[in-house]
Amino acid sequence: MRWQGGRQSSNLEDGRGRGGGGGMVAGGGIGALVLGLLFYALTGDPSGLQQAATPAPEAAPQTTAQQDSLSQFVSVVLASTEDVWRGLFQQSGETYEEPKLRLFTGRVQSACGGASAAVGPFYCPADKRVYIDLSFYEQLRRDLGAPGDFAQAYVIAHEVGHHVQTLRGISQQVNAASQRVSQEEANQLSVMQELQADCYAGVWGHHSQKQRKWLETGDVEEALGAATAIGDDALQGRQGDVRPETFTHGSSAQRVRWFRQGFESGDDRSCDTFKAARL
Repeated sequence: MRWQGGRQSSNLEDGRGRGGGGGMVAGGGIGALVLGLLFYALTGDPSGLQQAATPAPEAAPQTTAQQDSLSQFVSVVLASTEDVWRGLFQQSGETYEEPKLRLFTGRVQSACGGASAAVGPFYCPADKRVYIDLSFYEQLRRDLGAPGDFAQAYVIAHEVGHHVQTLRGISQQVNAASQRVSQEEANQLSVMQELQADCYAGVWGHHSQKQRKWLETGDVEEALGAATAIGDDALQGRQGDVRPETFTHGSSAQRVRWFRQGFESGDDRSCDTFKAARL
């Protein structure tokens, strides 16, 4: 992915090494992100975060040259999401409100509550910010077997996809509906919402490639590899107990399918997972 030299976003907030105070960590690490934390981040329901959280220790500051390069990468990708979604919103007569993206080290305090690096990247609808500890990318490569810069970009685009859902009122509707149904039905709504964010990430990939011509051979496969690695069945399979009724983000096959849908069509209107005959 030829990202070097691209426009950097003015919406990047670098809070690395400062500590968040009152941090909380979900007990399941990366699995907690995919299976629990992001459900809160997407729906605005803080109960899942609070119930799973335990105090996190103070993290040592990390400002290595590698992380500084990663922060520039994140800024360039964020800028690309701004360009793409601003244009798509304009086409539909809407105004795109750009999200902030905050880098943190160890733990952070958001308007949605405290969180530690163990939860991975997340989006908080209450302050319209994406939060990322850059150490997650090493975990993505080492622990989940999903290396590559476009895999990293996919993660950012997915979180920005949740921001798009918030701007369009989708997250709020899912949150309200989830309060009126069973847990299994609420899980299914969460799956639909996550898969739509995957589709939105694909839409971004489609248009960013048209604008910047920055993808190289193997880049799309990197994103698909990341989508596969963080499927609920893949993560639960690591624990030896796959229970589809508890899925909150979708299976690997579903996540790949909806990213492809967005990437190949470039049409965010094709991402209506809530009305799809098949997820």
